[in-house]
Amino acid sequence: MDRIYRARQGMGGRYVLERDGTFYWLGGDIFGDYWAGREVDRGERLEWVAPVRPSIVVAIGLNYKDHAAEMNKKLPAEPMVFLKPATAVIGPEEPIRLPDWAGRIEHEAEMAVVMGRTASRVTADDAMRYVLGVTCLCDVTARELQVKDVQYSRAKGFDTFAPMGPCIAVGLDPSALPIEGWVNGERRHASNTDQLIFPVPALIEHVTRFMTLQPGDVITTGTPSGVGPLVPGDRMMVKIEGVGTLSNPCVAG
Repeated sequence: MDRIYRARQGMGGRYVLERDGTFYWLGGDIFGDYWAGREVDRGERLEWVAPVRPSIVVAIGLNYKDHAAEMNKKLPAEPMVFLKPATAVIGPEEPIRLPDWAGRIEHEAEMAVVMGRTASRVTADDAMRYVLGVTCLCDVTARELQVKDVQYSRAKGFDTFAPMGPCIAVGLDPSALPIEGWVNGERRHASNTDQLIFPVPALIEHVTRFMTLQPGDVITTGTPSGVGPLVPGDRMMVKIEGVGTLSNPCVAG
């Protein structure tokens, strides 16, 4: 299994490939043919940024049974889709800004799918051929605004409300991965992607029926139970087995 990171370097960042525990500068195109280039100097200090720059983040709500129960909502008959703008995306260690006027702001630890090919009207049976890999994402949510607005655009679309990373795990089966969310060392989410109501292939089929996804676009897969508040000074972490840990500080904003 490969892990693809993006380092802060130059205008658009530079890709790094982790293979068998060794880091290499990535050659080629992550959405086409790529290869391990020169090994990264062990003394070189790299700062990771969001592994992709999606044109859009397609988010799925209420996709774990326990979270639907937690929110006192019926299980959806089909995937519940909303959008987060590209401007919400940040990378590891970048601060989540919490506006004090927005009321209660909560974390939602999620697995996200990164598309590797243009996808339109894809069937579930064929869906995984269009996936580059998976990553960690926190769907930060201004809960009071979500209730007030009914629709989710404002509550989930603030700048910095989509931390993502630290890498894209390529070749990882997304169907049964342990997922956890931690705040200040306290575990708040603990589940497994085998508990998804709609698994990844079904989500891709559903979304691409009405929307074309481009390479680098992201589908988030919903959060398990355990959502809770974030306040300035907190540190939010999302952990997915095989991917790693996404960690972000929270600041007033």
